[in-house]
Amino acid sequence: MKRTRAHLPSRKVIAVLAAALLATGMAACGNSDTGDGGGKGDGKITLGFSQVGAESGWRTANTTSIKESAAAAGIDLKFDDAQQKQENQIKAIRNFIQQKVDVIAFSPVVESGWDTVLKEAKDAKIPVILTDRAVDSADKSLYKTFLGSDFVKEGRLAGEWLVEQKKAATGPVNIVELQGTTGSAPANDRKKGFAEAISANPNLKIIASQSGDFTRAGGKQVMEQFLKANPKIDVLFAHNDDMGLGALEAITAAGKVPGKDITIITVDAVKDGMQALADGKFNFIAECSPLLGPQLMDLAKKVHNGEQVPARIETQETTFTQEQAKAALPNRKY
Repeated sequence: MKRTRAHLPSRKVIAVLAAALLATGMAACGNSDTGDGGGKGDGKITLGFSQVGAESGWRTANTTSIKESAAAAGIDLKFDDAQQKQENQIKAIRNFIQQKVDVIAFSPVVESGWDTVLKEAKDAKIPVILTDRAVDSADKSLYKTFLGSDFVKEGRLAGEWLVEQKKAATGPVNIVELQGTTGSAPANDRKKGFAEAISANPNLKIIASQSGDFTRAGGKQVMEQFLKANPKIDVLFAHNDDMGLGALEAITAAGKVPGKDITIITVDAVKDGMQALADGKFNFIAECSPLLGPQLMDLAKKVHNGEQVPARIETQETTFTQEQAKAALPNRKY
């Protein structure tokens, strides 16, 4: 019997089908989290965000705010945890550039050393937003805006409260300081603001100052050293709540009563810190809000659309005494 070829597809038809399947596969890859299409194909804005790490309760709340706000705003978020290492953040930013994201945002672990990678982002025409922490670059065109707190003001508010509390002191008031990560904007600026404020009273003297790296473990370890080296400590100024909470353990273990034997001032006002303040273990907290997510997503949309935005946008924050902490805690979101 003679065989017929009438029902067999031609080479031309096969080629067309193969091309269509290949195009479909490429489109699917372009929308994946690891693809280099940046989400542009579906009209969504893709935001590459490099986070400092997860060193504190504040940072955890900040990360949650960013992730939840991106989902609510319909923004495709590519999130990277730098584990408190600048080289990891630089690598992440370069990966975002390769992936052709629409906007890059990051919270720089330290202030210096960013010009080269930010120039690469600018050359790729990808706008950059700084969040929480600033950089010390002289070229302000390398980023569109800064969103965050006035760290100098936070340190100044802490110092001014102490000046008022100790205005009747006739002898020296010995202060120890737990600094944040060396070289970071909040550590540099909170130290500066606090020192400026307490200079109004010559009795207030910082007798020891060392980095606890913004962590609870670091705060405990350094406070133990302070207590061993200095028999008379009147005040502790910690650059964040977590270091202050770690210091509480060291102070208690040394047989002293935190909040009474040693006045404790911190910055952040996360829930654990506010609880310590309400319990009388802390004495004063200058707030630094981590809930930057909604503002960041709004800024990402604006810079992506080419809209003009302010060069610096500061969050609205306050301070808390022990009684104010008790009133605020029931409705605290972080």
